[in-house]
Amino acid sequence: MSAVKDAVVKRVYQLCQEQQIKINTLANRSGLTPSSVYSLLDPKRSNVSIVLIKEICDGLDITLGEFFSCELFDDLEQEIK
Repeated sequence: MSAVKDAVVKRVYQLCQEQQIKINTLANRSGLTPSSVYSLLDPKRSNVSIVLIKEICDGLDITLGEFFSCELFDDLEQEIK
C-alpha cells in the first residue's frame, strides 16, 4: 500500500473513532454502499478517488480541508524525486 493510501485509510478510521461510528454507518451517512467504503480501505486497492473521499467527508460532515489537515498527510515523503 502506498504511503498516501495508508494515510487516507488511517484518517478514515481515526475520524470514525472520533465520531464513534462504524464503517457501515459512515457508508449510510455518505450515501455509499458499505462495500464501496470497505473497497477504499482494502490494502490491495492502491488508488483512491478524491470523489469518494469527498463523499466520505460529506458523511462525516467535514470538509476536504479538514480531512487532509492532519499530521498523517503533513509527514508524507515527496513522491517525485
